[in-house]
Amino acid sequence: MSFVVAVTDYVFPSLEPEQRVLAPLGVDLRPAQCQSEERIIELTNGADAVLNCYAKITARVIEKLDRCKIIARYGIGVDNVDVVAATRFGILVTNVPDYCIDEVSDHALALLLALARRITVADGAVKTGAWDVVAHAGIRRLRGQTLGLLGFGKIAKALASKVQPLGMKVLVYDPYLEPLLMTQHGAEAVSLDRVLTEADAISIHVPLSSETRNLIGKRELARMKSTAFLINTSRGGIIDEQALAETLKAGRIGGAALDVLSVEPPPIDHPLRKLPNVILTPHLAFYSRESVIELQTKAAEEVARALKGEPPRSPVNPEVLTG
Repeated sequence: MSFVVAVTDYVFPSLEPEQRVLAPLGVDLRPAQCQSEERIIELTNGADAVLNCYAKITARVIEKLDRCKIIARYGIGVDNVDVVAATRFGILVTNVPDYCIDEVSDHALALLLALARRITVADGAVKTGAWDVVAHAGIRRLRGQTLGLLGFGKIAKALASKVQPLGMKVLVYDPYLEPLLMTQHGAEAVSLDRVLTEADAISIHVPLSSETRNLIGKRELARMKSTAFLINTSRGGIIDEQALAETLKAGRIGGAALDVLSVEPPPIDHPLRKLPNVILTPHLAFYSRESVIELQTKAAEEVARALKGEPPRSPVNPEVLTG
């Protein structure tokens, strides 16, 4: 018996890891780079499984999946998959929650250091002919400063462990975890308001949901220190980008570094593109040669388990398994 596995989109050099995992099952891998709902529906017609990166798997797409057993997401977040619809139609959704922990925490740390040490600003100035140390006189020592973390999952815990040797205090806002867990990692559980008002830098590590969309807006930005930095390696919709652009343009916070935006790639006239106190990277934090292979392999292994009738390793909607 052969299976059809549709790959809606991918950002990897090749699909060799998927082929290696799925070939023993006689899988026909059907890869594409879907840009529209109609194209996804066309691609996934008759598919037994779907591997998905950034393409939006809407309720309309899901209701057309007449044979599909699983939608396996390449990544941690599943905000681009209508999980409620998938559950309604009895389709398993999986993710890969335990890859790129080092990569994303390293990237967040790199963005923090680049902001704190004014790396990109200084580099740009030197390349245009300036050589002026005094222009960067606002640089402060990291030791003794406070990092605020929004969310305390695997990546945030890894980042906390990396900044503490630099002498930084760590405050955490995560209402879903017991304060003792933060204490065990050398951090202090506090309210969102305390993170906003006391942190010298804030790093976002929460999933995008109806609860967290625009979690950081005009009111929250106004609570931050005028010298504070905002870092996001999670999802773009968590920050109100227009409010952030206005805040940065007015100099009401020190700077921002974003690896994710609400629209990717952002339009050429996006206000954050033009500001000197902003660092932007292209949703790169998860990427390394090692993490990509791990991601592809683990997502494909979930598909293989589903096709063989075996239990998944990381179900997002486990209720379909018992329904």
